[in-house]
Amino acid sequence: MKNKQALIFLYVFSWAFLLGSASSAQSLDSIRKKFPDEKAVMLNKILGYTIDVKDGRPHVESDESEQIEYLSSASAAFLSDFGFYHSSFQKLVSYQAYTQTPNEKKIKVSEFKTNTTKESFVFYDDFKETSFNFPSAGPGAIGNLRVSWQNTDPHLLSPFYFSNYIPVLNSELKVTCSKDISLKYIIMGLDSSKVTVNIENKRKYTIYTFQYKDCPAEKSYADAPNSSWYSTHVIFYIEKYKDENGAMVPFLSSLQDLYKLSYSYIKPINSAISPELKNVVDSLTANEASMEAKARKIYFWVQQHIKYVAFEEGMEGFVPRDASVVCNRRFGDCKDMTSILTMMMKVAGVPAYFTWIGSRSLPYKFSEVPLPLVSNHMICTIMLNGDYIFLDGTDPTCVFGKPSYSIQDKEAMIAINENEYKILKVPIIEKSNNRLIDTTWIGLTEKTIRGKIKKELKGYFSMHEYGKLMYADRKDAKDNMKEEFQRGSNKFQLDTFDVKKGATTDDITLYADFTLLDFAKKIGSEYYLNLNLFKFYEHEEIDYPKRKMPIEYNFVSERRYTTVLNIPQGYKVSYLPASKSYHNKVWGFDIKYVQKGDQVIMTQEFDNDHLMITKEDFESWNKVLENLFPLYKETLSLSKN
Repeated sequence: MKNKQALIFLYVFSWAFLLGSASSAQSLDSIRKKFPDEKAVMLNKILGYTIDVKDGRPHVESDESEQIEYLSSASAAFLSDFGFYHSSFQKLVSYQAYTQTPNEKKIKVSEFKTNTTKESFVFYDDFKETSFNFPSAGPGAIGNLRVSWQNTDPHLLSPFYFSNYIPVLNSELKVTCSKDISLKYIIMGLDSSKVTVNIENKRKYTIYTFQYKDCPAEKSYADAPNSSWYSTHVIFYIEKYKDENGAMVPFLSSLQDLYKLSYSYIKPINSAISPELKNVVDSLTANEASMEAKARKIYFWVQQHIKYVAFEEGMEGFVPRDASVVCNRRFGDCKDMTSILTMMMKVAGVPAYFTWIGSRSLPYKFSEVPLPLVSNHMICTIMLNGDYIFLDGTDPTCVFGKPSYSIQDKEAMIAINENEYKILKVPIIEKSNNRLIDTTWIGLTEKTIRGKIKKELKGYFSMHEYGKLMYADRKDAKDNMKEEFQRGSNKFQLDTFDVKKGATTDDITLYADFTLLDFAKKIGSEYYLNLNLFKFYEHEEIDYPKRKMPIEYNFVSERRYTTVLNIPQGYKVSYLPASKSYHNKVWGFDIKYVQKGDQVIMTQEFDNDHLMITKEDFESWNKVLENLFPLYKETLSLSKN
């Protein structure tokens, strides 16, 4: 149950309680046979919403019931510790939990603990988690939980996710909606076709039932995107409602409705310029003639002087603080940093706009799903030389003119004024701008290799390295750098290192001297050496066709790794491996061996053109590895002249 999602809404992953259902009637033995490798299953996971009109406005209440059955003696340690989430937007009304033992004894949970929970990516967050342990959670025992909430803002109805990390026999969302309300829904996810939808009309209500039977366990992968990209879920929302006069009132019927709601959060702020903020802007821009130079200095100042802190609760999660407050405090969340950036730019004469955007953890687009859940982040957009430039104040290493990597290819909603907005897509930075060039020079002795390394990083590679250096503990600097330069084997020894920073954070070069023991083999008078100091992608074959989840990458890129071997005096190359290239629609590599005078040069080049690959690409991915891995066994040999 403790599986908080990276969305801005409360996704309550919980276990359903529905006594007398068909799934709960299954015997323990039959369930064990059906799921022989599982420690537990959800018998039912059922969430109900009641949406009505009260006092002329939509009113929403929800109730979730959960039921989990333990299948083995090991399941208690694995799954006895549970919790559920609530917030000021989803106020807790009541809850109860108990264990039903195999002999039908009911043991109530007597102790609940409530704590505040925070996440580093927070856009708005006053989540609280109430946790507990199911007692006597042994084989055949059934843990039961019921929770009720009042949803204080009907704009923020949480999507319902059918799956969990254990199988769910019956997963169901039921929305009982007044006929004075027009409800819309969208079903998303890889298994959306397996969801049955039933719409039933009663006297005053329409009942929508979404059901997924025998929902398989959802396996997690470290390289997968957020589950909203693939996990099957229902997004439902109020399109419009009937007021006291019988007129239909738009609620979230269009993108214009969403913009009106969003703009209401920023309208009250930044009505005046504080003397402190104006003095900062004036001192930064006094000697700058161009708008671009002024904008660069302001952006850099905010990156360096305003610390990002996510401390949001209730409506603070939507309403930015006034720029003067942020300037005085020197810290703020993403909205606060957008507030001060926008205000400072305007003071300097640079057109600047509040901008709502979803990070790449979300699959949604404003143009397709005009709802608050599309955005979990806020940035500043400026107009410069006829172009819109996206500035993320929360990223201290991001270079002016480039978006932070986490918002590439995402739609942004830019607030031009109270009635006008623009939807623009953030560009993907081309792979040629994100380059890693790693060069190793090595010389052989009887038992060791001694060498030098030069590692040139450009674009997001460099920004990431600046971030690591910024937050690295100085005491652990050499250990961190050893990991950075590691190659060959675990007998790699870092002797010295140096860091040369470029003029901006998208350029950095690292240098090192190293010793590598027992890597080259000398048999008689001949040397045998594998120049593949890096054997990338070993054990990274995709479990195809079993795996369905996409694979996500931070950015598109180009990487080149070169190893230069100085041939020992008195020796010659007796065997030089062949070069090979292989590319397909997904990716590829080039491996080249050449001899130039008394040096052998081996180069590996890899390209990545995708921010994400899906199951349709997995076979092509594995095909590249089939061609790559045999080359890692190739060994160069040197013999005496």
